[in-house]
Amino acid sequence: MNLSFVDITTFGLFIALVIFISLFKSRKVDDSEGYFLAGRGLSWWLIGFSLIAANISTEQFVGMSGQAANYVGLAIASYEWMAAITLVVVAFLFLPKFLSTGIYTIPEFLQYRYNELSRTIMAGFTMIIYVFVTIAAVIYSGALMADTLFPSVNVTSGAWIIGIIAAVYVVSGGLKACAWADLLQGSALILGGGIITFFAFKILGNTPVAELAFTNTAVSSVSDSASGWTKFFALNADKLHMKLPATDQILPWTALVVGLWIPNFYYWGLNQYITQRTLGSKSLAQGQKGVVFAAALKLVIPFIIVFPGIIAFNLFHTDMATEAGKDNIAVLKLYEKAKANATTSKYVFTMDEAWKKLNPEQAQEIEAYNSSIQASQGESVEKKNLVGYKYDTAFGLLIQKLLPFGVGLQGFVLAAILGAVVSSLASMLNSASTIFTMDIFRKYVNKEASQKQLVSVGRVCVGVFVVIGCIIAPKLGDPKFKGIFTYIQEFQGFISPGILAVFLFGILVKRAPAICGVIGLLINPIMYGLLKLILPGLAFLDRMAVSFLCVLIVMGIITLLKPLQKPISLPSNTTIDLKPSHSAKMFGIGVIIATIVLYIIFW
Repeated sequence: MNLSFVDITTFGLFIALVIFISLFKSRKVDDSEGYFLAGRGLSWWLIGFSLIAANISTEQFVGMSGQAANYVGLAIASYEWMAAITLVVVAFLFLPKFLSTGIYTIPEFLQYRYNELSRTIMAGFTMIIYVFVTIAAVIYSGALMADTLFPSVNVTSGAWIIGIIAAVYVVSGGLKACAWADLLQGSALILGGGIITFFAFKILGNTPVAELAFTNTAVSSVSDSASGWTKFFALNADKLHMKLPATDQILPWTALVVGLWIPNFYYWGLNQYITQRTLGSKSLAQGQKGVVFAAALKLVIPFIIVFPGIIAFNLFHTDMATEAGKDNIAVLKLYEKAKANATTSKYVFTMDEAWKKLNPEQAQEIEAYNSSIQASQGESVEKKNLVGYKYDTAFGLLIQKLLPFGVGLQGFVLAAILGAVVSSLASMLNSASTIFTMDIFRKYVNKEASQKQLVSVGRVCVGVFVVIGCIIAPKLGDPKFKGIFTYIQEFQGFISPGILAVFLFGILVKRAPAICGVIGLLINPIMYGLLKLILPGLAFLDRMAVSFLCVLIVMGIITLLKPLQKPISLPSNTTIDLKPSHSAKMFGIGVIIATIVLYIIFW
């Protein structure tokens, strides 16, 4: 991608502004509460934008828009719209409990509700996932985007650039620096997405229907002079539904019943790098307002990410096919070799429906070859994939082909996307350092550590974790990881259902004994791993649901056999105003109603 001088200048100025303001606003941080929780002084608007900026990354802009361009369409918006409902519940069920105890970390709550071992187990699990999975994955996704858009930047150098930028202001200012950077970058994300959506609909309206690709097999005649809005709904009617078949491997409708709620509640309610913003709120009312504000913003996200992704396929299907063709070259060469040695070949070649449609004669030939190989070799074969379109190029194509050149818009949008990566990474680094410092170092290494020592340990952790992430990140391009989205979700499934079950059970069942926390956390990875081994075809969201229910059943049995004689008394933090917000509750109810209406309209 070639940027003009104006775009490069806009890009550089925005990044510099973010770093300057975050460092300026977080100067004079000298104690653990100031460094890890922003001195418990965050206002609702900072919390709301910070939650969104910490959440949105290239996983959404690249992954979600790519899924939208694919057959999944609007159904992928469930990750956003269900999150809106989840956030409202978190604001009024989880947040009062957390703030009233005055905790620094989510694992710390488990010590108060269950025992010290539960806290240590969760801290250990969370540290492993953060450092070796999510931090590395976010660095890789940002580096891959940089490599795609700027040929002079490879994945390795891109990883170190992104890691260093994030580490600079986290090391200096902690959570407060993250929050102020998130305010700018979260605003830029929404504005940048809105700009792309505007141009996408504009160009769609100006493009003759004959040049557009569409999936609505029952489409009626649409005039070339029709608006982009009219063309969008007419050409994509088959994609504008939230319900996918129960057999779908990406987002079956069954996951909307149970499976998708598990990663949602874990992520928004129990994930340290998200909840740390709410733990740093001035008061319960400010925290609730901020969380509900973020919930309202989540309703907007599909309109600026998913809708443009769908339009990208309408406009740029030829480019997507060309990019897929480049990836298919090596697979087709392997097929020719395998065909020539069919008696000893160990390969079969799967084809998606798009590739079959684009290459009907060769598809028949390959299907015949596959049948002969499977008949002679059985299941002991390796599968190679041929795809018709490279859907994950959707967002990159939107930036390159829609935004006007030389006026700064390309530079601004790219800065917003890079900012999204850096915000997510900075949040993870800050939260991972918080957990290590407060749950491991202060607990087991130096119980008498001074405030200055705790802050120093947190800063050293940020540096160590970013180095580990930058070393691992380039390796994630290996096909064995099956893509970043799958990599993150598969590994988080080993801990998220168990953590959610333990927290919900502990909050709702007052007489659950301490051992429930330990057993619940340990059973989940075993159950999830067995399901993955025994039923590999089960969608990961359904696998999470089964694991979650099994953990609840085991904890229920333990409680029935040996309940506490009296409920645990949680500590009370009298330094925080715990008066709830009535206006946030009313607004939250409105968000839930709006979400239900959206599901009814697009079901």
